[in-house]
Amino acid sequence: MSLYLCVDCGGSKTAVVITDASGSIVGRAFGGPSNFAYLSLEAFESAVSLTVSDALKTCTSPPSVDPVPLPPTGDSPFAAAWFGVSGLDSPSAIAEVTPTLSALLAIPVGPRLSIANDTHLLAAPVRMHPDVTHAVGVIAGTGGIAVSFKEAETGFEELGRVGGWGWILGDEGGGFHVGREAVRQMLAETDAASVRGVPPPASILTTRVLERFGQKTVPDVLVAIHMPYTPSSAVPAQTLPQYTMPSEKRLSSLAPLVFQSAFEDADPLAMRVLEMTSSVFADQIAILLGEQDQSAPNRVKAQDALISFGGSLAGIEAYRKMILDALAKKGHIFRYVEFVDDAAATGAISLAASHAHKN
Repeated sequence: MSLYLCVDCGGSKTAVVITDASGSIVGRAFGGPSNFAYLSLEAFESAVSLTVSDALKTCTSPPSVDPVPLPPTGDSPFAAAWFGVSGLDSPSAIAEVTPTLSALLAIPVGPRLSIANDTHLLAAPVRMHPDVTHAVGVIAGTGGIAVSFKEAETGFEELGRVGGWGWILGDEGGGFHVGREAVRQMLAETDAASVRGVPPPASILTTRVLERFGQKTVPDVLVAIHMPYTPSSAVPAQTLPQYTMPSEKRLSSLAPLVFQSAFEDADPLAMRVLEMTSSVFADQIAILLGEQDQSAPNRVKAQDALISFGGSLAGIEAYRKMILDALAKKGHIFRYVEFVDDAAATGAISLAASHAHKN
């Protein structure tokens, strides 16, 4: 009963960290995808079970080579557990998964078992700053979402949420938005050039996107984006790998080209793309911010709160600065700014600290 578990369930991987009561990391493991929205309950449980079992194996010295059975045969090895699950977006979804995770870990439903959306893990740094009780967690990875929180006795109370609607409906600020906006601006420049009768300005980003899709002209990129998805096993070996991706991944995979072109080559088109996506994302985040009143009792004052970033795009300091600068122009300057590059570790350490404080 002396171990603390945090599980970060994402669309590309499952990350598990285990600490002892002092907050020292004693176990860690990574597994396959565990976004609840895209898996059956059985597949989700399997991904979590395998990864937690692998992490428990690393808690011994030397690490065990034998699988650690879950559910445990006796008492739970965990004093408490915190799950941050992407795709877990409603009370009904949390209610669906809670009995499964409770049985898997032999932790009764209650205060020792916390289950929420993965953005909740970004609230953990509040516990490192005793002069603030409010946080805004911002994820900019493949998708984008922002959630505001207030620290409470039982954990973190969610106050408001914007975004995270998936690639069809939004995901502003994330990789899909960046890739889509890059193609949109390339097409807009080409359309405008057709009216002026002159070629569009030269762009390193345009050249890279054309090379990425094996095309010679910008209009041909439309075909590349909309071409039906075909599994790699059903296409000729010489087919570009991009065409074996679903359309949304073809777009989100362009984000690294945009960032390279903007921050390494100062390409004007790439810079405009990121200025636009960061500004739109800041507009969404700002919905959570401001003075509380009767019409919006859950607003958070930035100057009295922490903003905590997570996700691969937010990991790029220059992009974080663009988002923060756009918020500052709206009058929202946070007391603290954090980037969480290891949400599972931050969550596990925070969980151990909070229980030590209670005890």
